[in-house]
Amino acid sequence: MLPIETIAFLVTGATLAGLVMGLVGFGTGIAALGFWLFVIDPVLAVPLISICSLATTAFTLRAYAHAISWRRLAPFFAGAAAGLPLGVMLLAKLDPVIFKISTGLFLIFYALFRLVILPQIRIKKTGRAGDLIAGFGGGVLGGFASIPAPFSTVWIGLRGWSKDEQRAVYQPFNQIIILVAFAGYATQGLVTWELWTLALYCVPAALAGMGLGMAGYKRLDEAQFERVVLWMLFISGFMLVALNAL
Repeated sequence: MLPIETIAFLVTGATLAGLVMGLVGFGTGIAALGFWLFVIDPVLAVPLISICSLATTAFTLRAYAHAISWRRLAPFFAGAAAGLPLGVMLLAKLDPVIFKISTGLFLIFYALFRLVILPQIRIKKTGRAGDLIAGFGGGVLGGFASIPAPFSTVWIGLRGWSKDEQRAVYQPFNQIIILVAFAGYATQGLVTWELWTLALYCVPAALAGMGLGMAGYKRLDEAQFERVVLWMLFISGFMLVALNAL
């Protein structure tokens, strides 16, 4: 039996992760890490994100299947293929404290970028090079922390595509990268019985959170709840940095 405090952090992080997924369609790992890294090591937290993400996002692809273009996705996957091995290698070797602080800083700057800078920028004309680079960054971060979405989502947001077009790129991309990353974790010996035990607590909470998020999606417009989610991520990242830097 896990300590009550550990269970509380795990379930809270998983519920928030599912809520974020229900609200904006990505961000499972970004939301969960801010809580999970207080009570479990990164080598457990990251594969656990993969399990929860796969559980909460697999069925959502059907809603955007009509807009999926594999030709548009190709450069993202090409970049990710180069970045994934590097990310998995970093996860197996990186010091836990460094990982926690770097993750917290990333959460802070990512949230601020989305809140302050991204709404003012649109890139209408660009080649496939940017897609390739965004895919590489997503591959590294996918292998390193099971959160491939930020780089690709920020870049896709800059492209000015419609909501369906954006989700038809980042959701298949994220899902497949996370699945491949999980296979990489298995080859590194990171998929253990302890991990599956933690998943028994987290997956139901993530699914429940996703249900709440989808209900909230119907009540608030996209801009409103995206701002709420980003501020939650900012606070989570700030707490993570502050507690581990002391």
